[in-house]
Amino acid sequence: MNEKTVSAEVIAAQAGDNFVECNATELLTQIGRMNVFAISGGRVIARQTGVTLPVGCGYSVTVDLAGNDTYTVRRIFTRAGVVKIRGELADVYCDEVGEAAYQASSFRSYEFPREGV
Repeated sequence: MNEKTVSAEVIAAQAGDNFVECNATELLTQIGRMNVFAISGGRVIARQTGVTLPVGCGYSVTVDLAGNDTYTVRRIFTRAGVVKIRGELADVYCDEVGEAAYQASSFRSYEFPREGV
């Protein structure tokens, strides 16, 4: 198990989220192949409750399946072993998860979550 996988699971446990087991292949289909390439260059770390998409410059995007059959998208920043949530969007439906993940990955261009979107 690599460091990024452990960090995302630790964040989920610390936040007290109620995530459930997720099929990573189905989630990647809902995000969209071209979105995954745009976000992480095709790099995907599958986890039990979702996926982690490494962005770069210490940032990554995690997408996890919540107990109410929606997704939680997070912008994660890791530096010197310290992991911080820099943005979170909960209750994202499957048809919106690709756009939410892309917005989370654009750390230089967009605040996340964006107001009024």
